[in-house]
Amino acid sequence: MDKNIIDLEARRGMEKEWKKYTKFGLFFVILLVLFILFMASVFVVKEGEHKVIRQFGEVVRIKSTPGISFKVPFIQTVATLPKYQMTYDVSHTEEINTKDKKRMIIDNYAVWKIDDPRKMIANARTVVNAESRMQEFIHSVVRAELGQLNYDEIINDEKSSRGSLNDRVTEKVNELLARDNYGIVVTDVRTKRTDLPQENENSVYTRMVSERESKAQEYLSMGDAKKNEITAETDRKVREMLAKAQADADVIRSEGEGEAAQIYNESFSKDREFYNLFRTLETYKKTIGEDTVIVIPSDSPYARLLMGYTQ
Repeated sequence: MDKNIIDLEARRGMEKEWKKYTKFGLFFVILLVLFILFMASVFVVKEGEHKVIRQFGEVVRIKSTPGISFKVPFIQTVATLPKYQMTYDVSHTEEINTKDKKRMIIDNYAVWKIDDPRKMIANARTVVNAESRMQEFIHSVVRAELGQLNYDEIINDEKSSRGSLNDRVTEKVNELLARDNYGIVVTDVRTKRTDLPQENENSVYTRMVSERESKAQEYLSMGDAKKNEITAETDRKVREMLAKAQADADVIRSEGEGEAAQIYNESFSKDREFYNLFRTLETYKKTIGEDTVIVIPSDSPYARLLMGYTQ
């Protein structure tokens, strides 16, 4: 009897312990389920991204403000779209014909961002599709714009009277994207490279060399013309200076001859015989050389002077 009572008490204790552990396990399972539901319903919106919440494939809302947000667990899903500006390198080069019928190879890239995620998803669905449509518009606009410009206007955009080519392409691409409601905006379209087709490079290089040589010859001709002009001007000034010097010399010479004549007259008036002798000697000095033979009478004044007779 006592043994039965003890077994009954033991069984009751075990049942109490089992119920206790069962309640604890159930509570733990409930907590675990609540935690899983919480984790499945919460999501974080980071700086520089859009969170797109879908329900059965349909977009129900879009969160763009950074912070913690919630969704219906297991029913709604969250996808991420970039909010910052992205760079897209156009996948292949474009060969175009310019206005002056020259062929060129153009390589572009674009800077763009998602402006309206709802429109982008509705019309482009994915970022890859949006970039594909943007690339098509860029090719179309670039081909149309460059087809209205000459080759040198494309190479040197400053020569174009139509403004910046990159700005015009960017503006027109954005107009096409806005028309079709793609929800994206192109910030800038730039040309990375402008080349000639391989088969045209040699002929263009030869033409460039010829043009440079022609320009060099033009500069040389201009230099020769300038040199001749400077030489002629210098010669004219030299002739003027020589003429003025000659005129001054003639004036000085005439003044000197006048003064000499005056001196001669004064000397002649003082001693006529000495003056005649001096003039005679001056004449002999100019007319008689080393081999000159003179025959003079012995009674001539000159002979008497040479022989030492003074009377």
